[in-house]
Amino acid sequence: MPQATVVLDIGKTNAKLALVDAGTRAILAIRTTNNAVLTEGLFPHYDVARLWKWILEGLKEFAPQAEITCIATTTHGAAVALIDGHDLVMPILDYEYKGPDSVAEAYRPQRGAFWETLSPDLPAGLNIGRQLYWQQETYPSAFSRATTILFYPQYWVWRLSGATVSEPTMIGCHTDLWNPEAGTFSRLADDRGWSEMVPPRVHPWDTAGTIRPELAEKTGLPADCRVVAGIHDSNASLLPHILRRRPPFSVISTGTWMIFFAVGGSIADLDPARDCLANVDAFGRAVPSARFMAGREFALLTEDSKVEPSEAELARVLDEKIMALPSFAPGTGPYAFQEGHWSHDPATLTPGEKVAAASLYCALVADTCLQLTGAAGPIIVEGPISRNALFLSALTSVVGRPVIARADATGTTEGAALLATGPEGAGPGQPDPEPAKPLTRDVAAYVAAWRDALE
Repeated sequence: MPQATVVLDIGKTNAKLALVDAGTRAILAIRTTNNAVLTEGLFPHYDVARLWKWILEGLKEFAPQAEITCIATTTHGAAVALIDGHDLVMPILDYEYKGPDSVAEAYRPQRGAFWETLSPDLPAGLNIGRQLYWQQETYPSAFSRATTILFYPQYWVWRLSGATVSEPTMIGCHTDLWNPEAGTFSRLADDRGWSEMVPPRVHPWDTAGTIRPELAEKTGLPADCRVVAGIHDSNASLLPHILRRRPPFSVISTGTWMIFFAVGGSIADLDPARDCLANVDAFGRAVPSARFMAGREFALLTEDSKVEPSEAELARVLDEKIMALPSFAPGTGPYAFQEGHWSHDPATLTPGEKVAAASLYCALVADTCLQLTGAAGPIIVEGPISRNALFLSALTSVVGRPVIARADATGTTEGAALLATGPEGAGPGQPDPEPAKPLTRDVAAYVAAWRDALE
């Protein structure tokens, strides 16, 4: 049997378990499930019990297909587990729950300046610091039982191996807990005592431990199967590129969110009011970043339609300047405080016209994010939107630089699979496909009208 790595990838909307050939990095098998949020109990939270059952079923299914030597975990950000050494002391909060907003005024003076943490002040639970503050103030008895703070990938590492670790990409993902340039905890994390609850930091590819013996017996995995420390999902997409490319370049990691990493960009000009921040890469370095909820907004604008726009539908959208104007995910993105709306009554549009306008919308907001981060050089697009040819061509037309769509369904799988060997085993990777071609129609008038409408 081939040697293989299992990648556990938990996104905000879906979770995926992939069996990846250790030599070729081809995906040998894959299974997916919805990532549900439970609303009963203390607060809305992730259904980790159902996910755990699904993970074990998948490991048992994969075990006869390959010699599984490593498990790598990757998850969305803004999720944190409080454990007492044996179990969760509270559920893992859904970051879209607005409960933490109730302490925003009390929390804000304590969180420190943007230029300390390079983390913007975000709504709901998008700052882990605000999550922790709200939980500590609202549920002091339960919080006091917690001995360890585990970021979400490392929670699954602990479930799989019993080891407790932390790593730079999650701790530096708009948490308010980290000073990226100093490489130390923030004053907030120290003042609240949270820094003492975070386990030692290691590299994402470092071995945290081996699979728990009872899990090896239950699933059929080898008893010496390693579990590596894990990584933030967008940083997993970034990892192959920072190992193989010279800056400047940008990586756009997509899913529910569209995350922009401007490698070689500018931190000095980041605007926290426009959802700009610095993420921290796998080596602990600050990377200028921006984001908006492209996947969520695209689904709302298109009503989840999967149709391909015709040439006539695209022509009508461009000629009549049928536009979606931000933002359809309130409180997030570079236009967080504007109310999303259509320039034309959407009831008069065909499904293809909605898809065309939504694709142009995503390209124009993406251009804004690239400008805000000082991005330069080629743009690599990962994830679901890399299959949207209209988006790729529109972005090419707007930015005037190469836009390269990676062929794999999601770059997180490739990046997380690299954790099995670490940087030394990255290799050259697959050559880039040809950059997207610009639209055959001139979009300058449409772009100018869209920008004018924002003002």
